[in-house]
Amino acid sequence: ILNSPHNPSGKVFTRSEMTFIAEAITEKANPECVVLSDEVYKYIVHAPPKSSEANNDESFNGDHEVCPAVSCQGHTHFASLPGMFNRTITISSAGKTFSATGWQVGWCVGPEHLIAPIHQLLPYVQFCASTVIQEALARTLKKADEPYEGYSSYYEYLKVTYTKKRDLLHNALSSAGFGVTDYSRTPGGGFFIFARIGKNIAEAIPKDRVGVCNNAAPGGVARLDWALCQWMAEEIGVLCIPSSPFFSDERAIEGASDEFIRIAFCKTDETIRSAAEAFHLMTTGDETDPLDIKEETELDPELELVNEDAEIKK
Repeated sequence: ILNSPHNPSGKVFTRSEMTFIAEAITEKANPECVVLSDEVYKYIVHAPPKSSEANNDESFNGDHEVCPAVSCQGHTHFASLPGMFNRTITISSAGKTFSATGWQVGWCVGPEHLIAPIHQLLPYVQFCASTVIQEALARTLKKADEPYEGYSSYYEYLKVTYTKKRDLLHNALSSAGFGVTDYSRTPGGGFFIFARIGKNIAEAIPKDRVGVCNNAAPGGVARLDWALCQWMAEEIGVLCIPSSPFFSDERAIEGASDEFIRIAFCKTDETIRSAAEAFHLMTTGDETDPLDIKEETELDPELELVNEDAEIKK
């Protein structure tokens, strides 16, 4: 199972990393080994790999000619790698791409011998996606390639919008004392930030919340990540996700996930600002706006996002 961009870490696997995996499958794996490639965040690569590691799907995999994915800059479709199409089921999601997760509709692409069993199983699981939603998606996919809100396509608009929101949340978390990814150096995608809990934040958590019994937590104990998220939800008014459920129980109990939480930026700017104020108040007691956010500027295709201060400049 391969997931890129990755949830919860936001990692984007580079083409060379994907090629390494593909070669290992070809040389080492059982001939019946199948790759389930979860690529639901492929249109939200907000920090593409550098030029030396740039992903480009314009290739020929031996069986199928693959057209370049212009709208997926920085993303490699695993099935486009040599010899991988016949071994790969690629998963996509309309809910993630069009900010409509309630639709619960997506699709998978692959060779007939892998897709046919899915067709056989689906009627016993869901029967089919809602007819209305299927029609809506069919219309949306065509329109998404057209110019949208001053951008060359909806996908370009989506990437720019989420990059702005990422920078807004990134600055809020950094100001509060969380450790966050430096996207000027590290590729990133999706709409989550996997943040490290800083010392000042850990010290702000009431001691009687850490290490207590909690049947919902891995191992039945609320470790640091779980305690922080539960405390913030109940007392601070900010809902984040502890990292421990993304780890095996064994690794979580060892403490591998203690210092991390997942925060989503697929929210309105107002919600992110409110979270920033809550983080700041939680760690300092100061009610002033930690971001010193300026009035919003109308976006246009020529915008350049500046990571250092998250301002919008032409």
